[in-house]
Amino acid sequence: MDGFRALPSVDQVLLSPAGAALIAGHGRASVREALRARLDEMRDAIRAGEDGAVLAARLPDLVGADLAARARTRLRPMLNLTGTVLHTNLGRAILADEAVRAAVVAMANPLALEFDLETGGRGQRDDHLRGLLVELTGAEDATVVNNNAAAVLIALNTLAQGREAVVSRGELIEIGGAFRMPDIMARAGAKLVEVGTTNRTHPRDYQDAITPGTGVILKVHTSNYRIEGFTAEVPAPQLSLIAREARVPLVNDLGAGSLVDLSAWGLTREPTVAEAVAEGADLVTFSGDKLLGGPQAGFIVGRRDLIAAINRNPLKRAVRLDKIRIAALEATLRLYRDPDRLAERLPTLRMLARPAAEIAAQAARLAPKIHVLLEPLGFAAAPCGCASQTGSGALPVDTLPSAGLRLTGQGGDAPDRLAAKLRALPCPVIGHIHDGALILDLRCLDDDQALISALTAL
Repeated sequence: MDGFRALPSVDQVLLSPAGAALIAGHGRASVREALRARLDEMRDAIRAGEDGAVLAARLPDLVGADLAARARTRLRPMLNLTGTVLHTNLGRAILADEAVRAAVVAMANPLALEFDLETGGRGQRDDHLRGLLVELTGAEDATVVNNNAAAVLIALNTLAQGREAVVSRGELIEIGGAFRMPDIMARAGAKLVEVGTTNRTHPRDYQDAITPGTGVILKVHTSNYRIEGFTAEVPAPQLSLIAREARVPLVNDLGAGSLVDLSAWGLTREPTVAEAVAEGADLVTFSGDKLLGGPQAGFIVGRRDLIAAINRNPLKRAVRLDKIRIAALEATLRLYRDPDRLAERLPTLRMLARPAAEIAAQAARLAPKIHVLLEPLGFAAAPCGCASQTGSGALPVDTLPSAGLRLTGQGGDAPDRLAAKLRALPCPVIGHIHDGALILDLRCLDDDQALISALTAL
């Protein structure tokens, strides 16, 4: 009984200086709830034989820690040292400074989002991006939705609801999170017509499949996998001729959707949106947060009449963008007007194009400093070569020579133990385990001090 008497009441703590400090930081209701939970635990501990006075002395600190943990967001900034530049689970593209500033302005102010400043009447939110997209792709018109899956969904729903959508069997891809193209087509109300085989599709396969009930021909760029060997596909220019002869619209889903020729920076060439438009696609869909390097979005560019039909679709309101992303996208697209400085200003391209020698020098520079931080914990750090990848379904079989830190320790579970410690840091550090070590690929690390500071918290 004496142990229970040592515990203060909730009101006693709330009226104490320690309680007042907690209330100032977290609010009375939250502090009261946390106190009650901790006091219940302490009563159980006293019944188990623990000293009530000792527990009571710890109460304010424990409640403070509980409240701090509850207030901490799970969306914490972290260091992506996985070697995957566009990591879907880590938010994909890092926005350019110009896009960040534009988003902040949009968050803090009213904007002429759907207001025409010249006439004083209602405007269209797509107008802020339409001109830039037409300029950069050569398309007649453009519209934008919240991601590329939505772009494909609304395009198919508009053109092929209750009708047939013809697509090569080898292009029925599955994207992240087990979302499959056939499922998206079904939700769009289109009837899937598969043509060809997994590895080979010919012009006659499309021609034989087209009927009066065909609403659209769909071409899907297999950006997240490659089929090699005995293969055949119908090139987009040839497929556009087939579609035009049959008077059926061709939709070309590029997925990652690059606006520039990546080979200019020594990267593997991907088809560009402008090329897909020039090759005769009636509509081209692509993502905003992959190779384009902006926030999450789905773009649809192409024929003016088809874009107008999509914009009349009631689904358009359900998948439209908010002012913050529109502002960030506009700022990102403007960067493409100056391709000579694009790699300097667009983080995605800058990280993809980093020379391996520059990353190796960074690894050699950081290794002894990181080793000093890890050695007291029983771990070692050494520079190593490694291979990065683009990620998010882009350039799936291509890797980029890179360099990083190889972190090792005693015991077969050492990499997992260290990885858990790094995930628990105030600024988590995420690497990948390979060949008995935790590898920190430095391709995405702009600032040496960011890693040193993060690991100092160990």
